[in-house]
Amino acid sequence: MSHHESALKAQFYLTAPQPCAYLSGREERKVFTTLQGTNAVAVNNALSLRGFRRSQSVIYRPACVGCSACMSIRIPVDAFRPSRAQRRTISRNADLERRTCEAWATETQFRLFRRYLDSRHADGGMADMDAFDYASMVDETPVNSTVVEYCRPDPASGATSLLAACLSDILADGLSMVYSFFEPGETARSLGSYMILDHINLAREMGLPFVYLGYWVSESPKMHYKVGYRPFELCDGTNWRRFPSVDEFRTWRAARFTASRDPLVD
Repeated sequence: MSHHESALKAQFYLTAPQPCAYLSGREERKVFTTLQGTNAVAVNNALSLRGFRRSQSVIYRPACVGCSACMSIRIPVDAFRPSRAQRRTISRNADLERRTCEAWATETQFRLFRRYLDSRHADGGMADMDAFDYASMVDETPVNSTVVEYCRPDPASGATSLLAACLSDILADGLSMVYSFFEPGETARSLGSYMILDHINLAREMGLPFVYLGYWVSESPKMHYKVGYRPFELCDGTNWRRFPSVDEFRTWRAARFTASRDPLVD
């Protein structure tokens, strides 16, 4: 059975409306299905190509009435060229060691995860997660997943300090960065950016053509960093289109939608 046939056999559900996390005054709904059994990997691969995103054993896509602002974004590995600032970020983190680990939660990871949440997302939806919740997020993966750790070695003692980590899925055509976190005090390193840059290198090493970054909303300032890796590709739910810049995307969107039909204006 092909990936596409597996996805077609999945049973989909629709969530009730709730306040949008990205656009004030909007409501969001999601269409989703569960990932389970022998077809979980095939369904994850097929639906990721259609702009879906995995969260534990569920894979979902926004299905909001009158709005299509959320667009799945991925970076084409072979076409990507780091900017001067991104090259500096890579240089600043040249001392870090990358470790590609099994998707298995550790106490060290959880302590870093909690420091990150307490500093960066104390009021977010994940703020109350405890060690069991973290273990569930990492361990209970029905697909091919890994935890990529970034450690700073101490030459004197031989010990290492975990500074950043990312739970990532290994798809048929790329790496999907499910959730990343890092030491909040290491601001000069730009660890969030570095993990994306290193995942692009890791995907290249693995012979995978894309790095998936989740959803991008053009009107959400906190998501703007995702279009800093260029060129990028956006999915409209069916097709992926490549853009060299945000301006090129806006030109395309303006040509596609009239003001009365633009989902960001309606």
